[in-house]
Amino acid sequence: MEITPRFLLDESNPTPSPSAPLPSEAELLDAYSAAVVGAAEQVGPAVAHIQVEFAQGGKGGSGSGFAFTPDGLILTNSHVVSKAHRIRATFADGLSRDADLIGEDPHTDVAVLRIGASGLPSTRLGVSRSVRVGQVAIAIGNPYGFQHTVTAGVVSALGRSLRSASGRLIDDVLQTDAALNPGNSGGPLVNSRGEVIGLNTAIIPMAQGICFATAIDTVKWVAMQLLRDGRVRRSYLGLAGANQPIGRRVARHFGLANEAAVRVESVEPGGPAQRAGLQPGDRIVALKAVAVGGIDDLHRVLTADLIRVPVEISVLRGTQRLELRIEPAEAR
Repeated sequence: MEITPRFLLDESNPTPSPSAPLPSEAELLDAYSAAVVGAAEQVGPAVAHIQVEFAQGGKGGSGSGFAFTPDGLILTNSHVVSKAHRIRATFADGLSRDADLIGEDPHTDVAVLRIGASGLPSTRLGVSRSVRVGQVAIAIGNPYGFQHTVTAGVVSALGRSLRSASGRLIDDVLQTDAALNPGNSGGPLVNSRGEVIGLNTAIIPMAQGICFATAIDTVKWVAMQLLRDGRVRRSYLGLAGANQPIGRRVARHFGLANEAAVRVESVEPGGPAQRAGLQPGDRIVALKAVAVGGIDDLHRVLTADLIRVPVEISVLRGTQRLELRIEPAEAR
């Protein structure tokens, strides 16, 4: 008996299978437009124009913000309201109220305001850890107080770091090509469902299509701290330091994963570093068993969890590696 091989892909007797027609470019464009329009109409009424006045010289500035609760809590940038003598929030429907600063965190460029109002249109805060590169990102601002502006693009990159005005790095920053117009700082970056995924915070002036937003997961954590304590609690060591390479040979000799360290330049009298025995010239290579390759690494480790908690700090002093105990204090 002759056996005829049968292939999985047998086109000798093709049978047409019904398939849905692919959408046309016009239909795709209409779907994209509908997503942007829907998000803008949903979120726009909750976006406010934030106008500030400063005590010195009567000068002022402005930015955007957005209500995230119906009873008048507003998120915006710290750099928009920092050192303001008076803050006023105005919405597109004409509602205008003086705002009180609940708290601000310059290290993440987040601030929380409160106005005397109820039943405000409010945004839905999303989850930024579920954001993917390439998804639609819509930036909404209110630079004038009577209308909101909308720009759209995609999420260009995740996990960026951005230097804040305080000198610390803001981690977990979203990069997008949705253009930020003047006055849009502090407005929401939303997805196609109208959920806030970031707080618009910065633009690189000499670059095209590079804008940044603090991830909403970070913003929510900071906002909770500000509502509870009026500030974000962090620990500190009481020293001034500078980044310094330690060289591959030294790293191999001491079995270090990092090739750079924080060189202690000065020690605060009576501070945690002095009490622990640190000296100028010491090179910090680890804190709480976490490798320290620079000042930014040190800042990331110094959270509120370490306040008044003795931990191990590893330093290189001359040709020795010393393991000391230090008790970080609360930063003021």
